[in-house]
Amino acid sequence: MTWTVVFSLVIGIVIKMIMSPPSAVVAWITSKFALHAKLNPTDVKLTYNGNHLDEEEKIKFIDYFNEATFLRKNHIFPGNEKLFLHPETNVTPVVMNVSKGKTNINIYVYRYDDHLDIVKQHKKKVVSYSVRSDKLSTSTKVFSVNAI
Repeated sequence: MTWTVVFSLVIGIVIKMIMSPPSAVVAWITSKFALHAKLNPTDVKLTYNGNHLDEEEKIKFIDYFNEATFLRKNHIFPGNEKLFLHPETNVTPVVMNVSKGKTNINIYVYRYDDHLDIVKQHKKKVVSYSVRSDKLSTSTKVFSVNAI
């Protein structure tokens, strides 16, 4: 009789957790699949025009990048990846090399007047999307050459 009550109670708790998980678990799961994920400055190497940015500028840039508003995803058809990775424009990208554990992701940030184009490359997979960030668009100090 006692085992039946304990078993029923455990099954009830498991069903309750599956039907409405805690918000921390939901946030963790959705962050794993987020397109515009939040970056940690300790995991990122930031270069602009081949020069590494100093630590203060790197932290500012990543904070502004994390606060950016997602606009839309740009669809990439198979075979067109190089058009997004190396577009034929005069815009010099900010290159972020993100390394978390064994995964290395290259993120290219192309700044335009009204938006930023982000191109993420992980192994052979390329994803592109656009964001809006007033702080990054108007901040010329971040995009100037303050290299070490």
